[in-house]
Amino acid sequence: MAPEPEDDIKDEKNPRPLDEDDIALLKTYGLGPYSASIKKAEKEIKEMAKKVNNLCGIKESDTGLAAPSQWDLVSDKQMMQEEQPLQVARCTKIINPNSEDAKYVINVKQIAKFVVGLGDKVSPTDIEEGMRVGVDRNKYQIQIPLPPKIDPSVTMMTVEEKPDVTYNDVGGCKDQIEKMREVVELPMLHPEKFVKLGIDPPKGVLCYGPPGTGKTLLARAVANRTDACFIRVIGSELVQKYVGEGARMVRELFQMARSKKACIVFFDEVDAIGGARFDDGVGGDNEVQRTMLEIVNQLDGFDARGNIKVLMATNRPDTLDPALLRPGRLDRKVEFGLPDLESRTQIFKIHTRTMNCERDIRFELLARLCPNSTGADIRSVCTEAGMYAIRARRKTVTEKDFLDAVNKVIKGYQKFSATPKYMVYN
Repeated sequence: MAPEPEDDIKDEKNPRPLDEDDIALLKTYGLGPYSASIKKAEKEIKEMAKKVNNLCGIKESDTGLAAPSQWDLVSDKQMMQEEQPLQVARCTKIINPNSEDAKYVINVKQIAKFVVGLGDKVSPTDIEEGMRVGVDRNKYQIQIPLPPKIDPSVTMMTVEEKPDVTYNDVGGCKDQIEKMREVVELPMLHPEKFVKLGIDPPKGVLCYGPPGTGKTLLARAVANRTDACFIRVIGSELVQKYVGEGARMVRELFQMARSKKACIVFFDEVDAIGGARFDDGVGGDNEVQRTMLEIVNQLDGFDARGNIKVLMATNRPDTLDPALLRPGRLDRKVEFGLPDLESRTQIFKIHTRTMNCERDIRFELLARLCPNSTGADIRSVCTEAGMYAIRARRKTVTEKDFLDAVNKVIKGYQKFSATPKYMVYN
């Protein structure tokens, strides 16, 4: 009886292979009496459905077209020729509105005015007085409502992609950032605070200061932070060749802004169009002044401005028209002055954040060596320091490179500095 366990061990190490009867028996585990016939029926149903689909041409190809066997190109071509393009008209008045026999007065430009009905594809709630509509060329029935006409050049001013600049990238403007956030972010995030106090939030901000102090940079940071629609306009874009074109663009710009839930409009270099009014005797500046007057009217005119915040940036505030600067149009004036020592140190650290620098560079010393310099000057110093390192074929920037760059940019380019000229305000 002793050798039996050894036989069991052998059997465990070399198990006996399954024969056909064992496999057939294993396959029957878990199967019901009708499993095989159900599977067979399902397979046949799938094949029949596939066959029917192929015959009907239901199966769509990658292009979304029916099977070529279903195409009838001749009748399609004939139908396309019969369908004429629609004409653009304006619905000027609705006669008997909200009733079954409502009629619509449409004005087709340079043709005539017609009283027409609705087409099959339009419901009466879609059409309002004053809107653009598409009408057919036979009965002039209204076939489709159209969106308001806005110039493509105005639509292109909307900033689609958020800039990658945050408030941390704006150095030395702590107070200015606070003031800007109070005007732009607070009314959007906490409107109930203003309602409780019974005041209207400030609607406009003018950023002024010498070039290179971070006015446009802060506007980009605001665009990054807010989910509102951000429209960026450069002042010179609104100066057009023909009379009334600039004013029309401003009107369409604010019309587009009003259609959004919340909107921020940023006018950069506003002194291109916002200069004080004067008569030069030739009439050359009249068109620019008309554009500026349209902006003045849109900011605080007859129509309510809605939830539109206006930011403006300029480095020549003394040349702007007083009508543009009055409270109610631009409530806040934020000055971007020259950065102090602490701010300059911070700007140095911001610009060298991505640079491959040596350790223990004394940024405060470098900031002391750059008196009366703007953020743009400091950025130029950092770039020049990198150029010195490349010239010496080094992979890191040393403190000596920064000192050489300060000598070159701050001392050498002193005569090009715009700061003294722009710091003299009224």
